Amino acid sequence: MSTTSSSTTGTGRMASWGVDRSVVILLVASVVVLAGAALESPGVLSVNYLLQQLQIAAIVGILATGAMLVILLGQIDLSVPLTITGTAILATSLAGSGNPTLAFIAIPAGLAGGLLIGAVNGLGVAIFRIPAMVWTLAVNAMLLGITVFYTSGAKPAGAPPSLMVFLARERTVGIPNAFLLWLVVGALVLFMLRRTVFGNYIYALGQSPRALFLAGAPVERIIVGVFALAGLLSSLGGLLLVGYANQAYQGMGDSYLMPVIAAVVLGGTSIFGGSGNYSGTFMGAIFITLLASVLSLMQVPDALRQMVFGGIILAMLLIDRARRTP
Repeated sequence: MSTTSSSTTGTGRMASWGVDRSVVILLVASVVVLAGAALESPGVLSVNYLLQQLQIAAIVGILATGAMLVILLGQIDLSVPLTITGTAILATSLAGSGNPTLAFIAIPAGLAGGLLIGAVNGLGVAIFRIPAMVWTLAVNAMLLGITVFYTSGAKPAGAPPSLMVFLARERTVGIPNAFLLWLVVGALVLFMLRRTVFGNYIYALGQSPRALFLAGAPVERIIVGVFALAGLLSSLGGLLLVGYANQAYQGMGDSYLMPVIAAVVLGGTSIFGGSGNYSGTFMGAIFITLLASVLSLMQVPDALRQMVFGGIILAMLLIDRARRTP
């Protein structure tokens, strides 16, 4: 009869407490980052600062939610930056058009735009069998061309939808509305992953696409559905960013790809697919937000910050590969 250690299991959970190991590590790391930053700037421990970080983390977290779903398939979506930018420009153009009807559909149109982009990505991967990194990178380039053509390279005209300003900037009983929205989104995704057949299919597809196909599952529809949902979440994150920044602008999504992927892989989701826990992604988004904020307080250049996020991803890739090597 075999025995299992009382402290950890092979699945990366702390067996005696039922807590995901990645969540505990990220929680400790977040405390260390805050404690270190407090030595230079004590204001980082204020309630207002911490709530502001949760407000920003909500945008990263919603984007990371979509990225996690794609990564669970063993794929990467590189169209996130221009999905954010494109849907943001679309929504602000409609909201600031001066036409009440167009303003009313600004948010649905922005979300529909993200859903459509995600569906196109899914079709390219599922039907045409093009690797996701190649297809989504090409889609991202096409979206860049479309946005530049539409705006003529200038700052796009328009105004943020008032509802997104309320969600992104305001608070309810002292808690940022963006964070409350993230909790709702996270709860729905967690329910889908744990309690639905579609969620089981996502994990199974990441573990063995061939086995799932032979079992008779609708593999192509699953892939398209996951990419479409990821596109929808990217557009939602983009609309929140519009509300927070009070504008849309060229390149507004460019700096989010690396932090979003870093949040997912730091949270314990395998970049090779089939394994991951949403609680890890949730905590990963908070840690990445705190780290980025502290680096900004230290006046670290954005280029160096991107290098840090890239290094985190490479390190997690190597760790994940080492775990899989017999």
